Amino acid sequence: SVILGEAIAHLARSAGANTEHRGELGGTQVLWKALLRGDIDVYPEYTGTIAQEILAGTGVEGQEAIAAALAARGVLMSRPLGFNNTYALGMKEEIAARLGISAISDLVDHPEFAFGFSNEFMDRGDGWPSLRQRYRLPHLDVKGLAHQLAYSGLEAGSIQVTDLYSTDADIQYHHLRVLEDDLGHFPAYHAVLLYRADLHQRAPDIVRALLRLEGLISDATMTGLNARAKPPDDIGIDRIPEAQVASDFLSE
Repeated sequence: SVILGEAIAHLARSAGANTEHRGELGGTQVLWKALLRGDIDVYPEYTGTIAQEILAGTGVEGQEAIAAALAARGVLMSRPLGFNNTYALGMKEEIAARLGISAISDLVDHPEFAFGFSNEFMDRGDGWPSLRQRYRLPHLDVKGLAHQLAYSGLEAGSIQVTDLYSTDADIQYHHLRVLEDDLGHFPAYHAVLLYRADLHQRAPDIVRALLRLEGLISDATMTGLNARAKPPDDIGIDRIPEAQVASDFLSE
């Protein structure tokens, strides 16, 4: 997340660091290798991504085991920052409220619903095929499409349910209800900070400043920050630079 990167840079500067924020440097493997080499000192990551990509094939699960495995590689992990940016299903709030739908299992009673999922979600291991099996969903009108078309479909009523990330800005703009994953299908993607173990010795004040983020950012808060920085293209609202969004949040 660029916003989290800006928050890290802001806190480090406030603690006296000469900070360079390398925004959007690359994907997980690029960032992880840069951290191991010492090209960067800290970056935000997600527990699900750590388990499935950084520690893939090790069988390591759970936050304590993940932290221990990372420490053995010279990297420390903060406690969760507060939000879980996992996959979720969403639908229009007004429809969910009228029909009393709050969880994915409630969808079983509405086989008439049309689902529109991102093409990636249609094929992912934790996507539609396994979700359908886990919840025994009877729906037949299910299609893959571009995500922005899914939001348009929700507005037009051509679909009733789509996949999303639980902190998507579109949740607010399109007035969506995020359905509870009541059977625990989706893995957790808790936001954390990964930082080099030697940073504790080199700059303990910086580490203390960065760890202020632990437990500070709820799902709703992160959704709101994303909404300020990345409003949907079709609503005519100017985006606010991520650095300003992060600074405003930390000043509250």
